[in-house]
Amino acid sequence: MKFGDLGDLMKQAQAMQEKMAEAQNELAKREVVGQSGASLVKVTMNGRHDVKHTEIDASLLSEDKEILEDLLTAAVNDAVRKVEEMNRDSMKDLTGGIPMPEGFKFPF
Repeated sequence: MKFGDLGDLMKQAQAMQEKMAEAQNELAKREVVGQSGASLVKVTMNGRHDVKHTEIDASLLSEDKEILEDLLTAAVNDAVRKVEEMNRDSMKDLTGGIPMPEGFKFPF
């Protein structure tokens, strides 16, 4: 390997790192909505897994506490799965469709 090749490789690595940082920032701004109970409970979450908003239909307020807790848990879990899928899809676009290893976390 020649020094020029190594320099090119380093430039490519730096460009990829910059693209990854841009993708992380963009994903942090994107939001998904997790739902449960036929959309009676909704949780809005961003790409960093921060819950931004929770919506509970008024008709559920007369239900048992445990039912409401279960529906809220299910909506949060749905949102988490959607964020993970969004992140995976974003990584596929960034890596040109090369699948990332199982357990690979994004953002790092």
